[in-house]
Amino acid sequence: MSTDLINKVLRVGEGRAMKAMQSHVARIGALEPEMEKLTDAELRAKTDEFRARIADGASVDDLVTEAFAVVREAGRRVLGMRLFDVQMIGAMVLNSGKVAEMKTGEGKTFAGVPAVYLNALTGRGVHVVTVNDYLAKRDADWMGPLYDFLGVSVGVISSMMPEDARRAAYASDATYGTNAEFGFDYLRDNMAVRLSDCVQRGHYFCIVDEVDSILIDEARTPLIISGVPEAATDTYYRFARIVPTLKDGEDYDVDEKHRAASPTESGVDKVEKALGIDNLYLDVNGNLVNHLIQALKAHALYRKDKEYIVRDGELLIVDEFTGRVLEGRRYSEGLHQALEAKEGLRIREENQTLATITLQNYFRMYEKLSGMTGTAATEANEFAKIYKTDVVSIPTHRPMIRADENDYIFKTKDAKFRAVADDIAAAHERGQPVLVGTISVEISEMLAGMLTRRGIPHNVLNAKNHAREAEIILDAGQRGGVTIATNMAGRGVDIKLGEGVAELGGLYIIGTERHESRRIDNQLRGRAGRQGDPGASRFYLSAEDDLIRIFAGDRIFKILDRLGPGDDLPIEAKMLSKTVEGAQKKVEEQNFNIRKRVLDYDDVLNKQREVIYSERRRVLEGEDLGEQARDWIAEALVDIVDQFGDEESLPADWDLDALFTQLGSYYPMSFTVADIRDELDDESDPLTREELLDRLEDDIMAAYEAREADLGVTLVRDLERWVLLQLIDQHWREHLYNMDYLREGIHLRALGQKDPLSEYRLEGHTMFDEMMDLVKMEFVRYMFHIEVDRAPEAEEQKVADVDYSYQSDPIQGFDGSGGEGGEEFAEERQQTGRGAVAVVEQRVLTDEDKVGRNDPCPCGSGKKYKRCHGA
Repeated sequence: MSTDLINKVLRVGEGRAMKAMQSHVARIGALEPEMEKLTDAELRAKTDEFRARIADGASVDDLVTEAFAVVREAGRRVLGMRLFDVQMIGAMVLNSGKVAEMKTGEGKTFAGVPAVYLNALTGRGVHVVTVNDYLAKRDADWMGPLYDFLGVSVGVISSMMPEDARRAAYASDATYGTNAEFGFDYLRDNMAVRLSDCVQRGHYFCIVDEVDSILIDEARTPLIISGVPEAATDTYYRFARIVPTLKDGEDYDVDEKHRAASPTESGVDKVEKALGIDNLYLDVNGNLVNHLIQALKAHALYRKDKEYIVRDGELLIVDEFTGRVLEGRRYSEGLHQALEAKEGLRIREENQTLATITLQNYFRMYEKLSGMTGTAATEANEFAKIYKTDVVSIPTHRPMIRADENDYIFKTKDAKFRAVADDIAAAHERGQPVLVGTISVEISEMLAGMLTRRGIPHNVLNAKNHAREAEIILDAGQRGGVTIATNMAGRGVDIKLGEGVAELGGLYIIGTERHESRRIDNQLRGRAGRQGDPGASRFYLSAEDDLIRIFAGDRIFKILDRLGPGDDLPIEAKMLSKTVEGAQKKVEEQNFNIRKRVLDYDDVLNKQREVIYSERRRVLEGEDLGEQARDWIAEALVDIVDQFGDEESLPADWDLDALFTQLGSYYPMSFTVADIRDELDDESDPLTREELLDRLEDDIMAAYEAREADLGVTLVRDLERWVLLQLIDQHWREHLYNMDYLREGIHLRALGQKDPLSEYRLEGHTMFDEMMDLVKMEFVRYMFHIEVDRAPEAEEQKVADVDYSYQSDPIQGFDGSGGEGGEEFAEERQQTGRGAVAVVEQRVLTDEDKVGRNDPCPCGSGKKYKRCHGA
């Protein structure tokens, strides 16, 4: 089914839904006279009334009419602004967990307040996500007096803020911040070693401002928290010197459409000679192949001041959709290091993933996810497929009168930019403000140079000076103003027209190139024509533009040659504009497939992440793990025995000496093979596997009970939690590294006619099961071998100054390093600075729970419960 058809299907019933919301707005309006009569105290008291009703079982949807009427009246009193009907509709859309498409200048920030207020009444916390720290603070400060009047607390999270302040912000009824801050806080919470270190308190309701920018544009880059293993910086520099000596088309091939580069046989020969090796593809040289590919990509596909910038000796990624620097992000698989080497910068150490999540999977955790933006309709299909949320277009408060002119298309870039400069000069001369959109830092600075030579004053807004974004964009609508903006165009800031500008035609938007996404072009156009203002827009294109050259170059050139206007004269034809739009649709579909693929792979990891993080949370919340510990001990015993004999054979035929040796490495056994030799050799009634297992289980459980008697039940429960936490974290990090490694090469399975994703899913599942089995086995060994030095003043319910260490005997096979691993564990435990409080939770036993482990299984199999359904 085509994207256009899907979008039409998604809009079926939209008219009926809009009529229903307009009817609801009328009911809200009918309450205005009643609300106006209330004193400030009485209006404020409505919040307490609503909270009480929710506590008594009312849903937020039951309170929409009254709550929205209260916010409208409070806004009029506190801010001097009355919510328009269309803003009320937008708030209803947000409250219903959908995306509200509202044009620029329609007051999205204010429209979000009723939905925030209503859902904050639950006490579960509302998250409001913005594209940068400035907008998060601005919006919270702007709406703060209104929230304060209504008795709703507001917090703001920002980068580098103290943990206590961050925790307090999340404890507020509504929390404002950026998507990166929310996402990284989630990952950090799931790396915490104490519950008190966690800052978030759940994922109930979220409103994402500029939702298309965050949930679509930034969704290709996952959030990653990394550690630092050994680096191979010299190798990156060597390849950065070698690759420029290779010839494009002869030594390597480049695929611009799919952002890929690969060496040819000739190129491999030259690289091997330069490195002084015989075969680049030997196993021992496997990492060198990746170094070469990343160096080729860095050389051929990534350009300074387009995909990245260099600032203060650091290489920073530029978001291709917003033009902003992606703070804290690095390209993966060694590409970032290859780029640093290419630019002659100090290479930052290559990182190992400690925790990661895609933005899609983070935001899909919310029970109710909504968003607002001026441009979402073109991505309705993706919102529906990925986030299970619909896009609703909200009508404007006043009619849109902006004039969107046809594109001008030139043969060459030079002719195009000369015409752009002429158009800017003409508009500046008549006093009409101009906002010029460019797709890269490089082009914005080139155009700025042209205007400087002509003596035209202007401002430049790009990734190099984004700190002045709000200040620059606020002045963009003043008479005679000229502003050059790279993709971002001041999203989140309204451009208000200066004196007399409306009579000159309003703000004039000039696009110097079509973006890959039609939505980004619409964002640029949307800067003009706010709230019924006049305005105009036009895009200048050339057949040499990257988008047209790659996806529609041949066709465009043929048309231009046939019409033959000359290099300096443009063509203004709808046929050409449709061709360009077709190219954009191709790229949009390709980008969607890329994001979908990222999500498909992360979904495999996401299920595993949910298991791990749930297990960690149980530990941090102090859950009693005594029953789980005993289950794991029993399972570990069976797993070990299974290595030596199956259910059909008798223990007399097993290598019992080896079995007992292995069991002895896990726990202190109370009997030996010699003690049961007579039973093994009894031909009339030999010892069976089931009987041996029973005896071994009784023995190991007795040993664990002796451990509890020696250390104390409370301390053992504390030990169980800490041991499990350390093991989960250690093996999860290793698992993430292994999954990264698996994914890097999984695409090669396609050569064997296998689906790489299915293979990744199957192998990832197997690897996860193996990891959890390893955690279980090591947990058992740890619990029997850790030696505890207790402070004499330790209280019964709180363990103070606990020192964890291993017995002097090395525990071979435990972590590959004998007993030395215990020193790291003891040091990490000591660094936490406190003991843990053991919290025992009571739970209601089901009938199945009441069956004793050694009782016959109720299913009638004849086996003991622990060997049958109890397993």
